[in-house]
Amino acid sequence: MQVLLIKDVPNVGKAGEIKEVKDGYGQNFLIAKGLAKSATNEVIKKYQAEQKKKAELEALEIAEAKQMQQAIAQIELKIFKKIGANKHLFGSLTKDEIASELEKQYRINIDKKAFEIPQIKTLGTFEATIKLGHGLHTTLKLQVVSQDS
Repeated sequence: MQVLLIKDVPNVGKAGEIKEVKDGYGQNFLIAKGLAKSATNEVIKKYQAEQKKKAELEALEIAEAKQMQQAIAQIELKIFKKIGANKHLFGSLTKDEIASELEKQYRINIDKKAFEIPQIKTLGTFEATIKLGHGLHTTLKLQVVSQDS
């Protein structure tokens, strides 16, 4: 019996491969557990179409991430914070504050979990790293300024 593996199966093969297996093993284990489907022409064509669509979607996501990477590299985000008598911030600058200011000032929506920032407790210029997915990173320049100025 020929099966199309949907998931990686140890000692059998990787997802997407068509393998020849014994009937009982194919029906009672691989297909029953959702690890494979019977390798008919219809199933194979449907799987190939899904993989092609998935690849196109991923290429589109990468292109969008590269555009965002270039746009963010040009930005210097100004963040206004209250300061105490010793020129230190009340608390520290958070990822959430950076994400909301980026959304407010430039209409760029990035999840706060994508930011990697140093601990910022003073006024000045800093850099935050942003993970855009698909192995792409960019650097956002931050300028922390007193709310009074």
